[in-house]
Amino acid sequence: MDSGSSSIENAAWLLLVAAMWGGTNPFIKRGSRGVEDIKAESAFQQFVQEFCFLFFNVKYLVPFLINQMGSVVYFITLSSADLTLAVPITNSLTFLFTSLAGRLLGEKPESWETYCGLLLVVCGVMLCVYSKL
Repeated sequence: MDSGSSSIENAAWLLLVAAMWGGTNPFIKRGSRGVEDIKAESAFQQFVQEFCFLFFNVKYLVPFLINQMGSVVYFITLSSADLTLAVPITNSLTFLFTSLAGRLLGEKPESWETYCGLLLVVCGVMLCVYSKL
């Protein structure tokens, strides 16, 4: 990912970032179930107990670390990527990957309006990338 990277190469890295972010969101949500049941006497004890619950929970920690690796890839890619591509690709496609991963995990299917919106998002991202060629 040097400074001479092409727009297509940057778009591919940003697509990977969106997949890492969006693909892990439903797993992070699922892995954090139960943290709301933790009760402590002080705010500090509450924080420590919640932190320990999440840190030692592999179902939460692994997707969280993958998500954070996506942030590292995003930061590195921003050094050579056009911001007018980086922001729409990652933010909009993260929603797409979150929806797909949630669906694969058996979450409630979205409405047809959601799928139409996802299709429009993909078309919009493709137009952004195409306009930069």
